[in-house]
This record gives sequence, structure tokens and C-alpha cells, in this order.
Amino acid sequence: MENSSFIDRLKSPDGINYLNIGLMVISVIAAFIIPFELFLFAYSVLGPLHYLTEISWLQKKDFFIKSKWDIVIFVLASLLLMVGAFDRNSDINKYVTEIICIGFLFSFILLFVEKTMVKIGLLLAALFLFALFDLNKVVALELLFAIFLPTIIHVFIFTGAFILFGALKGKSLSGILSLIVFVCCALFCFLYIPNSFLGISAYVENAYKIFSIVNKHLSDLLGMGAITEMKDVFTNPKAIAIMRFIAFAYTYHYLNWFSKTSVIKWHEISRGRFTIIISLWLLSVAVYAYNYKVGFFALFLLSILHVFLEFPLNNQTFIGIGRELRKLLPFK
Repeated sequence: MENSSFIDRLKSPDGINYLNIGLMVISVIAAFIIPFELFLFAYSVLGPLHYLTEISWLQKKDFFIKSKWDIVIFVLASLLLMVGAFDRNSDINKYVTEIICIGFLFSFILLFVEKTMVKIGLLLAALFLFALFDLNKVVALELLFAIFLPTIIHVFIFTGAFILFGALKGKSLSGILSLIVFVCCALFCFLYIPNSFLGISAYVENAYKIFSIVNKHLSDLLGMGAITEMKDVFTNPKAIAIMRFIAFAYTYHYLNWFSKTSVIKWHEISRGRFTIIISLWLLSVAVYAYNYKVGFFALFLLSILHVFLEFPLNNQTFIGIGRELRKLLPFK
């Protein structure tokens, strides 16, 4: 009975919030000790299972849009980016910023427009404006949409938004506390920067080079000046601080998803779908174990697709935050 009572408390909103606080602390401690190894593990093991289960759950929720056929745009955008990822010389790579930005804008269009022709018209208008003003060459847009939106914004900003929305909607002090701890863990990565670092193996360094562009641009954005050449990513103390933040953000992003199973109920699926998901996940982990770079490209489509498919949910979350904040105003 005591064990059952403990499980019931753990499944309660407060229990889940306190569980997540513990997961945040564990994630940031691990990020301080083994930042590169933690990220590579989380991305290759937790990541694929997250993509598969979230896409499955979004499908059950009709992707939070009025017409499921609208996801064709997200699928096409993901396929284009995959082609560019596999072929560095492809002209598609000149339009990565535009593709991701259009996908994000289209998710907003879906919130307010139902008629297909109107949606198509607005989409074409957006494409026309990009071409007319050559917005692909605007550095700020490239950083926002091509670099940070599919990475740091997705795993950190959107995760924080989900935590805030849950706390406001449930009027939960433990939810607010979890948001405070979440922010503090992220800040701690930059406020405490040890001069010494244990170092990494040649395998880990080689595997992480695929992701190092995010570290470089995040360093520049924060004005840390920590990375001027590749070796700085793995040796400069400030660059290691950036890596700790990235490892924390990604690891907790995945753990947060799995910790809320009883609330989201993404696990309530048929035995056949469950078998397919687990089989694909094990295959994905095996490919990563065989060769990390091969695993990255093999799972690229699934990774970017889950980012696009989550856009409508992200937008509705921010709308929900605004709605809940308005309820707190002394005047309506």
C-alpha cells in the first residue's frame, strides 16, 4: 500500500514537477562532469525514442491542426533539408533559412486560416517576400531559423515554455519552482566555469564535430569569444561552459518528455505501434553505435521532421501562456 501511495503521489502534478526538478539537477551535474559524452548519449539513445514517440502522439492529436493534410508542407520541408544535408553541394543549402522560416510561418497560418486556397496564397506570398528581399542572406534570420530554432530554441526555449504553461494552467507553485530551477541550472553552466576539464577521447571529439557549429554561433551570440578555431570547442573553459549548457538542455528536454508519460499519455498506443516504435528505436541506436556520423544522417529526417511537426503545438503553447497571464491581470 505504501509503495502504491508513493507511485500515486509521483503521478500527481506536484509529484511530476518535483521529479522533473530532480531530473534537471541530475542533468546539469552530469553535464558538468561529462558534457560531450552526455550530449552524444542523449542525442543518440534518448533522441530517437523521443522523435518516434512524439510523432506518434502528435498523430493521435491530429498534429494540433485542423486538417492533417497540412503536414504535407512540413514533410516536404523536412525532405528538402535532408537532401541538402546529404549533399553539401546542393543548391537547397542556400535556402535552409527560408525553408525553416516558411515552415514556422505556415504553422502560424494554420492557427487562423481554414480555407486551403487562402493558406496556399499566404504561403506563396511568404515565398515571394523571401525572394524579393533576399532574406536568406540576412544574418539574423539565418542564426534564428537555420541555427537556433531547430536546436537550442527547440530544446530549451520551447521546453521552458511548456513548463511555464503547465505551471500557469495548473496554478502550481511546484510548477513555478521547477521553472526557476530550470533557469538556474542553465545559468549555473555559465556562472561557474572551472579552469580544468578532464578532456575527451578522440572518438568523442570526432563524433561531436558534426554539432560544433551550434557551439560557435552560441559563443558569438553571447559575446563570449570562446571559439575561434575547432580545437577551442573542446579545450577553452568558456567553450566547455557552452557545451555544458547544450548537454543540459538536450538531456533534460528528452527526460522531460518521458517523465510526463502519465500526463501526456503518449504510451497509450496499440501493441503493433509500440512494437514498431521500439524496433525502430533499437535499430537507430544500433546504427549510432556502428558509426555516429552515419547514425546522425540516417536519423536526420526523423529529427528535423519532429521539429516541424511540433511547431503548431509550440504556437498554441505560447498562445496559452498569454491567455493564462491575462487571467492574472487585475483588469480584464
